[in-house]
Amino acid sequence: MATLGDRLDHLLGRKAADSLADAFDMHTAEDLLRHYPLRYATQGQPLTAEEPEDGAHVTVIGRITKAELRPMRNRRGSLLKVALDTGSGRPVDVTFFNGDKVKYVVKQGVRAMMSGTVSYWRPGQWNLNHPGYLILPEEDEPATLTSVRGAGDLAGLARSAQGADGVDTAFFEREFVPVYPATAKVQSWDLLACVRQVLAQLDPLDDPLPEPVRAERGLLEVTEALRLIHLPEHRTDIDRARDRLRFDEALALQLVLAERRHEVEGRTAHPCPPRRDGIAAAFAAKLPFELTAGQRQVIDEISADLSRERPTHRLLQGEVGSGKTIVALHAMLQVVDAGKQCALLAPTEVLAAQHHRSLRGMLGELAAAGELGAAEHATRVVLLTGSMPAAARKAALLAAVTGEAGIVIGTHALIQDAVEFFDLGMVVVDEQHRFGVEQRDALRAKAAGGTSPHLLVMTATPIPRTIAMTTLGDLETSTLTELPRGRSPIASRVVPRRLHPGWVDRAWERITEEVRAGRQAYVVCSRIGDDDGRDEGGKNSAKPKKNKQAEKEPPNTMAVLDVYEELRAGALAGLRVGLLHGRLPADEKDEVMRAFNAGDVDVLVCTTVVEVGVDVPNATVMVILDADRFGVSQLHQLRGRIGRGAHASLCLLVTDAAPGGTAMARLEAVAATTDGFELAVLDLKQRREGDVLGSAQSGTARSLRLLSLLDDLETISAAKDFARTVVEEDPGLEAHPGLAAMMRAAVDGERLEYLAKS
Repeated sequence: MATLGDRLDHLLGRKAADSLADAFDMHTAEDLLRHYPLRYATQGQPLTAEEPEDGAHVTVIGRITKAELRPMRNRRGSLLKVALDTGSGRPVDVTFFNGDKVKYVVKQGVRAMMSGTVSYWRPGQWNLNHPGYLILPEEDEPATLTSVRGAGDLAGLARSAQGADGVDTAFFEREFVPVYPATAKVQSWDLLACVRQVLAQLDPLDDPLPEPVRAERGLLEVTEALRLIHLPEHRTDIDRARDRLRFDEALALQLVLAERRHEVEGRTAHPCPPRRDGIAAAFAAKLPFELTAGQRQVIDEISADLSRERPTHRLLQGEVGSGKTIVALHAMLQVVDAGKQCALLAPTEVLAAQHHRSLRGMLGELAAAGELGAAEHATRVVLLTGSMPAAARKAALLAAVTGEAGIVIGTHALIQDAVEFFDLGMVVVDEQHRFGVEQRDALRAKAAGGTSPHLLVMTATPIPRTIAMTTLGDLETSTLTELPRGRSPIASRVVPRRLHPGWVDRAWERITEEVRAGRQAYVVCSRIGDDDGRDEGGKNSAKPKKNKQAEKEPPNTMAVLDVYEELRAGALAGLRVGLLHGRLPADEKDEVMRAFNAGDVDVLVCTTVVEVGVDVPNATVMVILDADRFGVSQLHQLRGRIGRGAHASLCLLVTDAAPGGTAMARLEAVAATTDGFELAVLDLKQRREGDVLGSAQSGTARSLRLLSLLDDLETISAAKDFARTVVEEDPGLEAHPGLAAMMRAAVDGERLEYLAKS
């Protein structure tokens, strides 16, 4: 008999275990049994989506209605062209390149399950080339009939798990046949054979979930849930198994966050109560505009946090341009009033330099400590980045370690061992998804006297409530929804370059008109150039799937270096055009941004280095080239660089995407709304929810297989309440080894790291 921790080579044999390890990084029974079916085939129902994604690996089942042998054009041999009726109303085209070898098995009239990679020859018509296949018996045929083919010896893999007689095709006459996420070398039926063999050996498991909790929610025991998710007899079996396993996924994540929250609450921090006569009050009195009601409320929330002896641990989220920087600055000044220092961590040097200029500009004489004309309560605001000249860097390090600088702004350079603070009281992290927990801890460790600094993390990417509860459950959350007075509306339009090339010419004319009216513009590109073929779009870029042909050919996108030269010599000749991208030296980037801020550059041709934090109120037009290369959230962030002044603004999304396709639909959705929360939900749906927790970054299987961050609010809430209760009573889960094991198994180290970045 077996347990979840048993090795697959002991349960299935080395050949099958090695194949599963290579394809899915599976090593134990639990790894295999947590690889849940993607869907279930039922009699008369199609096995996959009517139009799956190009490049997706899918499994389909149906009856072969046509099988024609055709000679190859350029070499010897024949193709077998097959039409497979899956019950979806449109047959799937299938091509076998060794037609002479398979024509006696893959023939008209037989039922078959086929598994391969989707490719589109024309819109709405997809096919499978040389797929793996399993010929299924008819009702009156013997159950031992087996025909299996695929890349490698898939039949051998299936037989090694199922037995010498081959795949038990009689199983496919069940009402519900599980279909698994598969690969070209390990097909769905191979996985099914392995799962059945492991389940046949599995001992009853000790359920980590207490019986009262199961009874209250009507949940199955975990052993029964694992059996029914793979081998259901009825639709209710599937639903009940998913309910239990979905709760387990939510609970595993909430236990991680509850433990982190408990650890934070166990720390001590220096209380920083507000002062009526300090620099924070002086700054509030000199503001030339009125704060929104939302800003005032969040300032009060953070002020109350800072007054306690427990470290603040708060997320500040708000729309692009909602005024988060003012709120964060007020919080930092309250800490400075208490005699402490603040560190503002930015993801890029461009943003760090922008923050430095912005904060010094807002503070004026309040940031001029040690200079002539400084205000009574003035402090110093210094910049520290990795590429600063040696003399400037030495001066910044000295200001930080002596305490002369009340606010130190920088990039990852702040985390280096050489950087020391006199008395660090607060850390502010801008665009918090760019930083990991280890980087925050490195800054926390720089606090003096064994205390922890207060922590405020900011994001301009709105996070729906369920996602915040699942990825940021250890943070208190404040949200800014109002835009400050004086912000102008932003109109957005999609420009289909292939259908209307003249519209692109009109875009350059519109930029020229705006510049002549005294305003400025951005032109954003997805990659730098120099034949590097690389996007500079960050983690949310909507990049096409790789294939061998694409690796040999340069990307069909416009590089920033090329666009810069073309516009200077052509459509924007006579205007002052600047260039900005991530590979420029830091002093050149800073010089370009200073010139753009000062109005000495009319049009900034750039990559996504301007995505966050750049604030030029005079910029009113943005043209995003190859806009389909970017994700929804990134487009929203980029668009937020305009509309920051009193003039109406325009964002043009230029694309070669096909009309009616998913990429065009995404762009049209972005153009239709400036509601960041609505776009965040769209982004989540299009990127798949598992990617939110890091599978796209780590390259491993999805950590959320069943739980929907959008739809399962009640499940997430219940799991959160139970997790917090358990951790408060048993920190470390020493009395709950089953829950501790569930947490470790469901959320590995890489995903825990990404949870901290989300």
